[in-house]
Amino acid sequence: MSFTLAIVGRPNVGKSTLFNRLVGKRLALVDDRPGVTRDLREGAARLFDLRFTVIDTAGLEDATDDSLEGRMRRLTERAVEMADICLFLIDARAGVTPDDEVFAEILRRRCKHVILAANKAEGAAADGGVIEAWSLGLGEPVALSAEHGQGLDELYRLLRPLADEFDEAAAEDAEEMPETDVAIGEEDAEAAAQAHRTPTPERPLQIAVVGRPNAGKSTLINKILGEERLLTGPEAGITRDAISLRLDWDGLPVRIFDTAGMRKRARVQDKLEKLSVADGLRAVKFAEVVVVLLDAATPFEQQDLRIADLAEREGRAVVVAVNKWDVERHKREKLAELREAFDRLLPQLRGAPLVTVSAKTGQGIDRLRAAVERAYDVWNRRIATARLNRWLEGMLAQHPPPAPGGRRIRLRYMTQVKTRPPGFVVMCSHPEKLPESYTRYLVGGLRSDFDMPGTPIRLFLRSQADKNPYKGRRKPGPSRLRKHIQGRAKP
Repeated sequence: MSFTLAIVGRPNVGKSTLFNRLVGKRLALVDDRPGVTRDLREGAARLFDLRFTVIDTAGLEDATDDSLEGRMRRLTERAVEMADICLFLIDARAGVTPDDEVFAEILRRRCKHVILAANKAEGAAADGGVIEAWSLGLGEPVALSAEHGQGLDELYRLLRPLADEFDEAAAEDAEEMPETDVAIGEEDAEAAAQAHRTPTPERPLQIAVVGRPNAGKSTLINKILGEERLLTGPEAGITRDAISLRLDWDGLPVRIFDTAGMRKRARVQDKLEKLSVADGLRAVKFAEVVVVLLDAATPFEQQDLRIADLAEREGRAVVVAVNKWDVERHKREKLAELREAFDRLLPQLRGAPLVTVSAKTGQGIDRLRAAVERAYDVWNRRIATARLNRWLEGMLAQHPPPAPGGRRIRLRYMTQVKTRPPGFVVMCSHPEKLPESYTRYLVGGLRSDFDMPGTPIRLFLRSQADKNPYKGRRKPGPSRLRKHIQGRAKP
Protein backbone atom coordinates (compact mmCIF):
# COMPACT_ATOMS: atom_id res chain seq x y z
CA MET A 1 0.00 0.00 0.00
CA SER A 2 1.72 3.20 -1.19
CA PHE A 3 -0.32 5.70 0.85
CA THR A 4 -3.19 6.07 3.32
CA LEU A 5 -6.41 7.91 2.47
CA ALA A 6 -8.80 9.08 5.22
CA ILE A 7 -12.41 9.85 4.28
CA VAL A 8 -13.72 12.64 6.51
CA GLY A 9 -16.81 14.82 6.59
CA ARG A 10 -20.06 15.54 8.40
CA PRO A 11 -22.37 12.67 9.41
CA ASN A 12 -24.46 11.07 6.67
CA VAL A 13 -22.57 12.47 3.67
CA GLY A 14 -21.79 8.96 2.36
CA LYS A 15 -18.33 8.20 3.79
CA SER A 16 -19.05 4.53 4.56
CA THR A 17 -20.70 4.03 1.17
CA LEU A 18 -17.59 5.36 -0.57
CA PHE A 19 -15.39 3.23 1.72
CA ASN A 20 -17.29 0.09 0.69
CA ARG A 21 -17.02 1.12 -2.97
CA LEU A 22 -13.22 1.51 -2.74
CA VAL A 23 -12.58 -1.77 -0.88
CA GLY A 24 -15.04 -3.68 -3.08
CA LYS A 25 -16.91 -5.19 -0.13
CA ARG A 26 -19.70 -4.20 2.24
CA LEU A 27 -17.41 -3.97 5.25
CA ALA A 28 -18.82 -0.83 6.85
CA LEU A 29 -22.40 -0.61 8.08
CA VAL A 30 -24.55 1.77 6.00
CA ASP A 31 -27.87 3.29 7.02
CA ASP A 32 -29.90 6.37 6.16
CA ARG A 33 -29.66 7.81 9.67
CA PRO A 34 -26.61 9.94 10.58
CA GLY A 35 -23.88 8.85 12.98
CA VAL A 36 -23.81 5.14 12.13
CA THR A 37 -20.00 4.95 11.98
CA ARG A 38 -18.25 5.58 15.30
CA ASP A 39 -14.87 3.83 15.13
CA LEU A 40 -12.06 4.05 12.60
CA ARG A 41 -12.16 1.22 10.05
CA GLU A 42 -9.24 0.46 7.74
CA GLY A 43 -9.42 -1.46 4.47
CA ALA A 44 -7.31 -2.37 1.44
CA ALA A 45 -8.63 -0.18 -1.37
CA ARG A 46 -8.28 -0.47 -5.11
CA LEU A 47 -8.96 2.26 -7.67
CA PHE A 48 -7.99 1.12 -11.16
CA ASP A 49 -4.24 0.38 -10.82
CA LEU A 50 -3.85 2.19 -7.48
CA ARG A 51 -3.51 0.16 -4.28
CA PHE A 52 -3.76 2.03 -0.99
CA THR A 53 -5.17 1.92 2.56
CA VAL A 54 -8.46 3.71 3.14
CA ILE A 55 -9.83 4.77 6.54
CA ASP A 56 -13.53 5.25 7.21
CA THR A 57 -14.11 7.76 10.00
CA ALA A 58 -16.95 8.94 12.19
CA GLY A 59 -18.85 12.04 11.16
CA LEU A 60 -17.19 15.28 12.22
CA GLU A 61 -19.34 16.83 14.95
CA ASP A 62 -19.09 20.36 16.32
CA ALA A 63 -18.30 19.07 19.82
CA THR A 64 -15.05 19.19 21.78
CA ASP A 65 -16.16 17.95 25.23
CA ASP A 66 -16.09 14.39 26.65
CA SER A 67 -19.49 13.52 25.22
CA LEU A 68 -19.86 10.62 22.78
CA GLU A 69 -19.78 13.06 19.84
CA GLY A 70 -16.68 14.76 21.24
CA ARG A 71 -14.84 11.44 21.61
CA MET A 72 -15.84 10.49 18.07
CA ARG A 73 -14.45 13.79 16.77
CA ARG A 74 -11.10 13.22 18.53
CA LEU A 75 -10.81 9.79 16.88
CA THR A 76 -11.48 11.35 13.47
CA GLU A 77 -8.86 14.04 14.11
CA ARG A 78 -6.42 11.26 14.94
CA ALA A 79 -7.18 9.59 11.60
CA VAL A 80 -6.38 12.88 9.88
CA GLU A 81 -2.95 12.88 11.53
CA MET A 82 -2.35 9.23 10.53
CA ALA A 83 -3.33 9.67 6.87
CA ASP A 84 -1.19 10.85 3.97
CA ILE A 85 -4.21 12.23 2.09
CA CYS A 86 -7.60 13.41 3.37
CA LEU A 87 -10.66 13.11 1.18
CA PHE A 88 -13.07 15.75 2.49
CA LEU A 89 -16.63 14.74 1.60
CA ILE A 90 -19.61 17.09 1.53
CA ASP A 91 -23.23 16.52 0.52
CA ALA A 92 -23.76 18.09 -2.91
CA ARG A 93 -27.53 18.15 -2.45
CA ALA A 94 -27.33 19.94 0.91
CA GLY A 95 -24.65 22.37 -0.26
CA VAL A 96 -21.92 23.88 1.92
CA THR A 97 -22.94 24.18 5.58
CA PRO A 98 -21.29 26.23 8.37
CA ASP A 99 -19.86 22.99 9.81
CA ASP A 100 -18.27 22.21 6.43
CA GLU A 101 -16.54 25.59 6.51
CA VAL A 102 -15.19 24.95 10.03
CA PHE A 103 -13.91 21.50 9.17
CA ALA A 104 -12.35 22.71 5.91
CA GLU A 105 -10.30 25.21 7.90
CA ILE A 106 -9.18 22.45 10.31
CA LEU A 107 -8.10 20.20 7.43
CA ARG A 108 -6.25 23.04 5.75
CA ARG A 109 -4.09 23.44 8.86
CA ARG A 110 -3.58 19.76 9.76
CA CYS A 111 -3.30 17.89 6.48
CA LYS A 112 -0.80 18.55 3.70
CA HIS A 113 -2.87 16.88 0.93
CA VAL A 114 -6.63 17.49 0.92
CA ILE A 115 -8.99 16.46 -1.87
CA LEU A 116 -12.48 17.95 -1.84
CA ALA A 117 -15.35 15.78 -3.11
CA ALA A 118 -19.05 16.57 -3.41
CA ASN A 119 -20.94 13.30 -2.94
CA LYS A 120 -24.49 12.46 -4.03
CA ALA A 121 -23.80 14.47 -7.18
CA GLU A 122 -25.98 12.39 -9.49
CA GLY A 123 -28.70 14.43 -11.20
CA ALA A 124 -29.17 18.14 -11.89
CA ALA A 125 -30.30 18.85 -8.30
CA ALA A 126 -26.71 18.54 -7.09
CA ASP A 127 -25.12 20.98 -9.58
CA GLY A 128 -25.56 23.95 -7.26
CA GLY A 129 -23.84 22.19 -4.37
CA VAL A 130 -20.86 21.22 -6.55
CA ILE A 131 -20.40 24.83 -7.65
CA GLU A 132 -20.81 26.09 -4.09
CA ALA A 133 -18.01 23.76 -2.91
CA TRP A 134 -15.49 26.05 -4.63
CA SER A 135 -16.05 28.53 -1.78
CA LEU A 136 -14.25 26.24 0.69
CA GLY A 137 -10.92 27.14 -0.87
CA LEU A 138 -9.69 23.55 -1.25
CA GLY A 139 -9.41 23.58 -5.01
CA GLU A 140 -11.61 22.00 -7.65
CA PRO A 141 -14.25 19.71 -6.12
CA VAL A 142 -14.73 16.20 -7.49
CA ALA A 143 -18.37 15.42 -8.29
CA LEU A 144 -18.94 11.91 -6.88
CA SER A 145 -21.73 9.43 -6.47
CA ALA A 146 -20.49 6.74 -4.10
CA GLU A 147 -23.79 4.89 -4.44
CA HIS A 148 -23.56 4.64 -8.24
CA GLY A 149 -19.77 4.72 -8.71
CA GLN A 150 -19.73 7.99 -10.66
CA GLY A 151 -16.71 10.32 -10.60
CA LEU A 152 -14.17 7.71 -9.55
CA ASP A 153 -12.13 8.33 -12.70
CA GLU A 154 -11.77 11.99 -11.69
CA LEU A 155 -10.73 10.95 -8.18
CA TYR A 156 -8.12 8.67 -9.75
CA ARG A 157 -6.77 11.61 -11.80
CA LEU A 158 -6.09 13.56 -8.59
CA LEU A 159 -4.67 10.60 -6.63
CA ARG A 160 -2.28 9.37 -9.34
CA PRO A 161 0.40 12.10 -9.04
CA LEU A 162 0.26 11.95 -5.24
CA ALA A 163 0.70 8.16 -5.34
CA ASP A 164 3.77 8.56 -7.56
CA GLU A 165 5.20 11.04 -5.08
CA PHE A 166 4.77 8.61 -2.17
CA ASP A 167 6.23 5.74 -4.23
CA GLU A 168 9.37 7.76 -4.99
CA ALA A 169 9.80 8.61 -1.31
CA ALA A 170 9.40 4.94 -0.35
CA ALA A 171 11.97 3.90 -2.97
CA GLU A 172 14.51 6.36 -1.58
CA ASP A 173 13.98 5.00 1.94
CA ALA A 174 14.45 1.44 0.67
CA GLU A 175 17.80 2.33 -0.94
CA GLU A 176 19.10 3.65 2.38
CA MET A 177 18.28 0.41 4.22
CA PRO A 178 21.12 -2.17 4.43
CA GLU A 179 20.62 -5.34 2.44
CA THR A 180 20.44 -8.65 4.27
CA ASP A 181 20.80 -12.14 2.88
CA VAL A 182 18.93 -14.74 4.90
CA ALA A 183 19.34 -18.40 3.95
CA ILE A 184 17.31 -21.30 5.28
CA GLY A 185 19.44 -24.19 6.41
CA GLU A 186 18.58 -27.84 6.83
CA GLU A 187 17.96 -27.33 10.54
CA ASP A 188 15.05 -25.04 9.64
CA ALA A 189 13.26 -27.65 7.53
CA GLU A 190 10.97 -28.70 10.35
CA ALA A 191 10.10 -25.09 11.16
CA ALA A 192 9.33 -24.42 7.50
CA ALA A 193 7.04 -27.45 7.41
CA GLN A 194 5.08 -26.02 10.33
CA ALA A 195 4.88 -22.51 8.83
CA HIS A 196 1.30 -23.03 7.72
CA ARG A 197 0.12 -22.97 11.31
CA THR A 198 2.55 -20.46 12.80
CA PRO A 199 1.18 -16.89 12.78
CA THR A 200 3.18 -14.49 10.62
CA PRO A 201 2.77 -10.77 9.86
CA GLU A 202 1.38 -11.78 6.47
CA ARG A 203 -1.04 -14.32 7.98
CA PRO A 204 -1.60 -13.23 11.59
CA LEU A 205 -3.59 -15.07 14.23
CA GLN A 206 -7.27 -14.04 13.92
CA ILE A 207 -8.87 -13.18 17.29
CA ALA A 208 -12.47 -12.06 17.88
CA VAL A 209 -13.45 -10.47 21.20
CA VAL A 210 -17.17 -11.03 21.84
CA GLY A 211 -19.56 -10.54 24.73
CA ARG A 212 -22.56 -8.66 26.04
CA PRO A 213 -22.81 -4.84 25.75
CA ASN A 214 -20.62 -2.85 28.13
CA ALA A 215 -18.43 -5.85 29.06
CA GLY A 216 -15.32 -3.81 28.19
CA LYS A 217 -14.33 -5.28 24.81
CA SER A 218 -13.09 -2.03 23.24
CA THR A 219 -11.31 -0.99 26.45
CA LEU A 220 -9.51 -4.35 26.56
CA ILE A 221 -8.32 -4.05 22.96
CA ASN A 222 -7.12 -0.49 23.56
CA LYS A 223 -5.09 -1.74 26.52
CA ILE A 224 -3.56 -4.50 24.37
CA LEU A 225 -2.74 -1.93 21.66
CA GLY A 226 -1.31 0.50 24.19
CA GLU A 227 -3.30 3.41 22.72
CA GLU A 228 -6.86 4.77 22.55
CA ARG A 229 -7.60 3.40 19.09
CA LEU A 230 -11.23 2.37 19.67
CA LEU A 231 -14.08 4.49 20.96
CA THR A 232 -14.93 3.71 24.58
CA GLY A 233 -17.11 5.16 27.32
CA PRO A 234 -19.71 4.40 29.98
CA GLU A 235 -22.52 4.14 27.44
CA ALA A 236 -23.56 0.60 26.47
CA GLY A 237 -23.54 -0.33 22.79
CA ILE A 238 -20.95 2.20 21.57
CA THR A 239 -19.31 -0.23 19.13
CA ARG A 240 -21.38 -0.95 16.03
CA ASP A 241 -18.99 -2.29 13.38
CA ALA A 242 -16.73 -5.31 13.76
CA ILE A 243 -13.44 -3.42 13.61
CA SER A 244 -10.25 -5.37 12.85
CA LEU A 245 -6.79 -4.20 13.90
CA ARG A 246 -3.36 -5.69 13.21
CA LEU A 247 -0.66 -5.61 15.86
CA ASP A 248 2.35 -7.41 17.28
CA TRP A 249 1.22 -8.70 20.68
CA ASP A 250 4.54 -9.28 22.45
CA GLY A 251 5.97 -11.13 19.47
CA LEU A 252 2.70 -12.75 18.35
CA PRO A 253 1.33 -11.31 15.07
CA VAL A 254 -2.44 -11.00 15.50
CA ARG A 255 -5.44 -9.46 13.82
CA ILE A 256 -7.99 -8.69 16.51
CA PHE A 257 -11.69 -7.98 15.92
CA ASP A 258 -13.68 -5.71 18.21
CA THR A 259 -17.37 -6.63 17.91
CA ALA A 260 -20.65 -5.05 18.94
CA GLY A 261 -22.25 -6.23 22.17
CA MET A 262 -24.70 -9.08 21.64
CA ARG A 263 -28.01 -8.92 23.49
CA LYS A 264 -30.80 -11.46 23.51
CA ARG A 265 -32.46 -11.77 20.11
CA ALA A 266 -35.88 -10.84 21.52
CA ARG A 267 -34.51 -7.50 22.74
CA VAL A 268 -32.89 -6.60 19.41
CA GLN A 269 -35.55 -4.64 17.54
CA ASP A 270 -33.55 -1.83 15.94
CA LYS A 271 -32.41 -2.49 12.37
CA LEU A 272 -28.95 -1.00 12.99
CA GLU A 273 -28.41 -3.21 16.06
CA LYS A 274 -29.38 -6.27 14.03
CA LEU A 275 -26.76 -5.33 11.43
CA SER A 276 -24.17 -4.82 14.18
CA VAL A 277 -24.85 -8.23 15.73
CA ALA A 278 -24.72 -9.91 12.31
CA ASP A 279 -21.36 -8.21 11.70
CA GLY A 280 -20.09 -9.63 15.00
CA LEU A 281 -21.29 -13.13 14.13
CA ARG A 282 -19.36 -12.97 10.85
CA ALA A 283 -16.25 -12.00 12.82
CA VAL A 284 -16.67 -15.15 14.95
CA LYS A 285 -16.87 -17.30 11.81
CA PHE A 286 -13.66 -15.80 10.39
CA ALA A 287 -11.74 -15.91 13.69
CA GLU A 288 -9.43 -18.68 14.85
CA VAL A 289 -9.55 -17.89 18.57
CA VAL A 290 -12.63 -16.35 20.21
CA VAL A 291 -12.23 -14.47 23.48
CA VAL A 292 -15.57 -14.48 25.32
CA LEU A 293 -15.45 -11.49 27.66
CA LEU A 294 -17.60 -11.64 30.80
CA ASP A 295 -18.41 -9.01 33.40
CA ALA A 296 -17.14 -10.11 36.82
CA ALA A 297 -20.22 -8.60 38.47
CA THR A 298 -22.69 -10.67 36.38
CA PRO A 299 -20.80 -13.60 34.81
CA PHE A 300 -22.30 -16.54 32.93
CA GLU A 301 -25.66 -14.99 32.18
CA GLN A 302 -27.83 -16.74 29.61
CA GLN A 303 -26.51 -14.60 26.77
CA ASP A 304 -22.90 -15.31 27.76
CA LEU A 305 -23.62 -19.04 27.53
CA ARG A 306 -25.21 -18.61 24.09
CA ILE A 307 -22.20 -16.68 22.81
CA ALA A 308 -19.72 -19.28 24.11
CA ASP A 309 -21.81 -22.11 22.68
CA LEU A 310 -21.91 -20.34 19.31
CA ALA A 311 -18.11 -20.15 19.22
CA GLU A 312 -17.87 -23.87 20.07
CA ARG A 313 -20.41 -24.85 17.40
CA GLU A 314 -18.45 -22.82 14.85
CA GLY A 315 -15.40 -24.91 15.79
CA ARG A 316 -13.30 -22.04 17.12
CA ALA A 317 -10.75 -22.19 19.93
CA VAL A 318 -12.32 -20.45 22.95
CA VAL A 319 -10.76 -18.44 25.79
CA VAL A 320 -13.06 -17.12 28.53
CA ALA A 321 -11.90 -13.83 30.09
CA VAL A 322 -13.56 -12.29 33.15
CA ASN A 323 -13.19 -8.50 33.05
CA LYS A 324 -13.35 -5.81 35.79
CA TRP A 325 -11.40 -8.05 38.16
CA ASP A 326 -9.73 -5.01 39.75
CA VAL A 327 -12.94 -4.05 41.58
CA GLU A 328 -13.61 -7.57 42.88
CA ARG A 329 -13.01 -7.73 46.64
CA HIS A 330 -13.22 -11.46 47.42
CA LYS A 331 -11.05 -12.71 44.57
CA ARG A 332 -10.29 -16.22 45.83
CA GLU A 333 -13.90 -17.12 46.61
CA LYS A 334 -15.11 -15.51 43.39
CA LEU A 335 -12.59 -17.42 41.28
CA ALA A 336 -13.69 -20.73 42.80
CA GLU A 337 -17.32 -19.87 42.01
CA LEU A 338 -16.39 -18.97 38.42
CA ARG A 339 -14.58 -22.27 37.80
CA GLU A 340 -17.44 -24.31 39.27
CA ALA A 341 -20.03 -22.42 37.18
CA PHE A 342 -17.87 -22.77 34.05
CA ASP A 343 -17.60 -26.56 34.35
CA ARG A 344 -21.29 -26.89 35.16
CA LEU A 345 -22.80 -24.51 32.59
CA LEU A 346 -20.37 -25.08 29.69
CA PRO A 347 -19.44 -28.78 29.76
CA GLN A 348 -18.71 -28.70 26.02
CA LEU A 349 -15.79 -26.34 26.77
CA ARG A 350 -14.55 -28.05 29.92
CA GLY A 351 -10.86 -27.31 30.36
CA ALA A 352 -10.85 -24.15 28.22
CA PRO A 353 -8.73 -21.32 29.64
CA LEU A 354 -10.46 -19.07 32.18
CA VAL A 355 -8.50 -15.85 32.71
CA THR A 356 -9.28 -12.92 35.01
CA VAL A 357 -8.35 -9.52 33.56
CA SER A 358 -8.84 -5.81 34.08
CA ALA A 359 -9.13 -3.88 30.83
CA LYS A 360 -8.82 -0.65 32.81
CA THR A 361 -5.54 -1.38 34.61
CA GLY A 362 -4.04 -4.03 32.30
CA GLN A 363 -4.02 -6.70 35.00
CA GLY A 364 -3.92 -10.22 33.53
CA ILE A 365 -3.23 -9.14 29.92
CA ASP A 366 -0.04 -11.24 29.83
CA ARG A 367 -1.96 -14.30 31.05
CA LEU A 368 -4.60 -13.68 28.39
CA ARG A 369 -1.97 -13.63 25.66
CA ALA A 370 -0.47 -16.92 26.89
CA ALA A 371 -3.95 -18.51 27.03
CA VAL A 372 -4.74 -17.37 23.48
CA GLU A 373 -1.49 -18.77 22.12
CA ARG A 374 -1.96 -22.11 23.90
CA ALA A 375 -5.57 -22.41 22.73
CA TYR A 376 -4.41 -21.79 19.17
CA ASP A 377 -1.69 -24.45 19.42
CA VAL A 378 -4.17 -27.02 20.76
CA TRP A 379 -6.62 -26.09 18.01
CA ASN A 380 -3.91 -26.94 15.43
CA ARG A 381 -2.75 -30.14 17.10
CA ARG A 382 -2.29 -33.29 15.00
CA ILE A 383 -1.86 -36.80 16.48
CA ALA A 384 -0.13 -39.67 14.68
CA THR A 385 -2.41 -42.52 13.57
CA ALA A 386 -0.30 -45.16 15.36
CA ARG A 387 -0.65 -43.32 18.69
CA LEU A 388 -4.39 -42.92 18.15
CA ASN A 389 -4.96 -46.62 17.56
CA ARG A 390 -2.85 -47.67 20.55
CA TRP A 391 -4.94 -45.25 22.61
CA LEU A 392 -8.16 -46.64 21.12
CA GLU A 393 -7.20 -50.19 22.13
CA GLY A 394 -6.71 -49.04 25.72
CA MET A 395 -10.06 -47.19 25.76
CA LEU A 396 -11.86 -50.26 24.41
CA ALA A 397 -10.21 -52.52 26.99
CA GLN A 398 -11.12 -50.16 29.81
CA HIS A 399 -14.72 -49.69 28.74
CA PRO A 400 -15.93 -51.91 25.84
CA PRO A 401 -18.65 -50.55 23.55
CA PRO A 402 -22.21 -51.77 24.11
CA ALA A 403 -23.81 -54.76 22.37
CA PRO A 404 -27.35 -53.79 21.34
CA GLY A 405 -29.40 -56.88 20.49
CA GLY A 406 -26.52 -59.10 21.54
CA ARG A 407 -24.27 -57.92 18.68
CA ARG A 408 -21.25 -56.00 19.94
CA ILE A 409 -20.24 -52.87 18.04
CA ARG A 410 -16.63 -53.19 16.89
CA LEU A 411 -14.40 -50.12 16.66
CA ARG A 412 -11.62 -51.19 14.30
CA TYR A 413 -9.58 -48.17 13.28
CA MET A 414 -9.13 -44.47 14.06
CA THR A 415 -7.35 -41.59 12.34
CA GLN A 416 -7.25 -37.80 12.45
CA VAL A 417 -8.61 -36.26 9.26
CA LYS A 418 -8.38 -32.53 10.04
CA THR A 419 -7.23 -29.83 12.40
CA ARG A 420 -8.64 -26.37 13.22
CA PRO A 421 -10.52 -27.85 15.10
CA PRO A 422 -9.22 -31.43 15.51
CA GLY A 423 -11.45 -33.92 13.70
CA PHE A 424 -11.26 -37.74 13.96
CA VAL A 425 -12.85 -40.62 12.09
CA VAL A 426 -13.53 -44.03 13.71
CA MET A 427 -14.26 -46.97 11.42
CA CYS A 428 -16.74 -49.26 13.16
CA SER A 429 -19.62 -51.65 12.63
CA HIS A 430 -23.15 -50.25 13.01
CA PRO A 431 -22.15 -46.63 13.79
CA GLU A 432 -25.82 -45.62 13.98
CA LYS A 433 -26.26 -47.86 17.04
CA LEU A 434 -23.36 -46.44 19.05
CA PRO A 435 -24.91 -44.33 21.86
CA GLU A 436 -24.04 -40.68 22.34
CA SER A 437 -22.69 -41.44 25.79
CA TYR A 438 -19.93 -43.62 24.33
CA THR A 439 -18.98 -40.88 21.86
CA ARG A 440 -18.68 -38.45 24.77
CA TYR A 441 -16.50 -41.03 26.55
CA LEU A 442 -14.10 -41.10 23.59
CA VAL A 443 -14.04 -37.30 23.21
CA GLY A 444 -13.34 -36.88 26.93
CA GLY A 445 -10.49 -39.37 26.66
CA LEU A 446 -9.00 -37.48 23.73
CA ARG A 447 -9.09 -34.24 25.71
CA SER A 448 -7.40 -35.66 28.80
CA ASP A 449 -4.91 -38.12 27.28
CA PHE A 450 -3.67 -35.89 24.45
CA ASP A 451 -3.79 -32.60 26.40
CA MET A 452 -6.48 -30.88 24.35
CA PRO A 453 -8.54 -29.05 26.98
CA GLY A 454 -11.37 -26.82 25.88
CA THR A 455 -10.89 -27.00 22.13
CA PRO A 456 -13.83 -28.27 20.03
CA ILE A 457 -13.31 -31.90 18.98
CA ARG A 458 -15.23 -33.43 16.10
CA LEU A 459 -15.65 -37.25 16.13
CA PHE A 460 -17.17 -38.93 13.07
CA LEU A 461 -18.26 -42.57 12.95
CA ARG A 462 -18.00 -44.43 9.67
CA SER A 463 -18.93 -47.96 8.67
CA GLN A 464 -16.56 -50.00 6.52
CA ALA A 465 -19.63 -51.21 4.66
CA ASP A 466 -19.82 -47.71 3.17
CA LYS A 467 -17.03 -48.78 0.79
CA ASN A 468 -19.13 -51.60 -0.68
CA PRO A 469 -19.88 -50.55 -4.31
CA TYR A 470 -23.03 -52.76 -4.34
CA LYS A 471 -24.50 -51.21 -1.18
CA GLY A 472 -27.97 -49.88 -1.85
CA ARG A 473 -28.53 -51.84 -5.05
CA ARG A 474 -31.66 -53.97 -5.26
CA LYS A 475 -30.96 -57.67 -4.94
CA PRO A 476 -32.35 -59.75 -7.88
CA GLY A 477 -35.39 -61.89 -7.07
CA PRO A 478 -35.56 -65.66 -7.85
CA SER A 479 -37.26 -65.17 -11.23
CA ARG A 480 -34.82 -62.49 -12.38
CA LEU A 481 -31.88 -64.60 -11.20
CA ARG A 482 -33.23 -67.69 -13.08
CA LYS A 483 -33.66 -65.70 -16.31
CA HIS A 484 -30.18 -64.28 -15.94
CA ILE A 485 -28.67 -67.77 -15.58
CA GLN A 486 -30.73 -69.20 -18.46
CA GLY A 487 -29.71 -66.32 -20.70
CA ARG A 488 -26.05 -67.01 -20.17
CA ALA A 489 -26.36 -70.85 -20.32
CA LYS A 490 -25.10 -72.58 -23.51
CA PRO A 491 -27.72 -74.50 -25.60
